[in-house]
Amino acid sequence: MAIAVSMTVNGKEVSGEVEERTLLVQFLREHLRLTGTHVGCDTSQCGACVVHLDGASVKSCTLLAVQADGHDVTTIEGIADGDTLHPMQEAFRDNHGLQCGFCTPGMIMSAIDLLKNNPSPSEQEIRHHLEGNLCRCTGYHNIVKSIKAAAQTMANG
Repeated sequence: MAIAVSMTVNGKEVSGEVEERTLLVQFLREHLRLTGTHVGCDTSQCGACVVHLDGASVKSCTLLAVQADGHDVTTIEGIADGDTLHPMQEAFRDNHGLQCGFCTPGMIMSAIDLLKNNPSPSEQEIRHHLEGNLCRCTGYHNIVKSIKAAAQTMANG
């Protein structure tokens, strides 16, 4: 049975019909072709699928698309301003906070949420916040460095 859903994704009204069991990540990737949100584990452990739902970071593999009906969703594709990267994206690029890049969208979305709630986190607070995001390449050092750099840039306007 198909269910109609509509939501705002990256500032645009979107709608579609989904099966009631369709995950938000599937709706984003398969229906809207927003493939920056990744599926890495199928168990909600890796954080590659993190998006913002009404401004808060959530794992989109843990929500049904129907649960996002009527809500505001922001994906990694929606945080840049045209060709101008979000400060967090710039910090990841400038501080080598990525290697293969598979975890990067989820890391960036989680990090933006962290700085929204804690504009000047310590290294320990950053590492604690990222416990739900797994990276198999970097060892996290440059990810933490990137988030600290973004925090400084964002604090300075």
